[in-house]
Amino acid sequence: MSVAFLEAIKARPLAGLPAGGLPFRPFKFKYEAWAVVGGLSEPSKLPCHAWSIPAKHCRRGRKLRKVKGSVCNRCYCFERGFYQSKLFPPVQAALERRLHLFNTQPRNLWISAMVFLIERLAEGYFRWFDSGDLQSLAMLEAFVAVARACPGTKFWLPTRELEIVGSWLALNGGKSAWPRNLSVRLSADMIDGPAMRSLAIRYGCGVARVVSDDSFTCPASRQGNKCGACRKCWDNNEFEIVYLEH
Repeated sequence: MSVAFLEAIKARPLAGLPAGGLPFRPFKFKYEAWAVVGGLSEPSKLPCHAWSIPAKHCRRGRKLRKVKGSVCNRCYCFERGFYQSKLFPPVQAALERRLHLFNTQPRNLWISAMVFLIERLAEGYFRWFDSGDLQSLAMLEAFVAVARACPGTKFWLPTRELEIVGSWLALNGGKSAWPRNLSVRLSADMIDGPAMRSLAIRYGCGVARVVSDDSFTCPASRQGNKCGACRKCWDNNEFEIVYLEH
């Protein structure tokens, strides 16, 4: 474990932890850190690894799933494709394991393991939630800590959990507290619905929305459902990303 990482975490104790934080554990092997976080996902669309949990645990998403015309009503990672629990039980088991480990491992141990893996992968990019969404203020705080400890990696965090984001900002002095290498995007609820522009500007975030026509800006649908050379979702200079419904 790098000295830079240890100093980055020690310099800013995490919310909800006792003074002085929790003991650190240096890792020597990838499998050790992998076991602490429950592994990472490798979405075929992305140029990097990701971390995900079951979509059924989405706080806002599980309510929107009942709303016709919402993005969550057609969620690609809720009982569709490889996310079907009856057809692919190992996938759901892995997602559940990651959430369980986040909730039960000492927070700084989880963070140190995640940082170790991301530094070892050295991909330059990372996505939070190719399935799932923020569960708590503590989870967002942990993600921010990982981003601060990995300045050479750009992170993308799409979310609908506005209350959690707002609470974190209130506790941390506003939008200037975001790490520059973390792109937080507030996702619109409805297909063909408006983006949350004014709130995103106030929060220092980007926005994302889904459309059913050809006004989309994400190029993935035109290039085999892959990012290809595009990295706009990770770029804080790109305020709005528009995806084609899928």
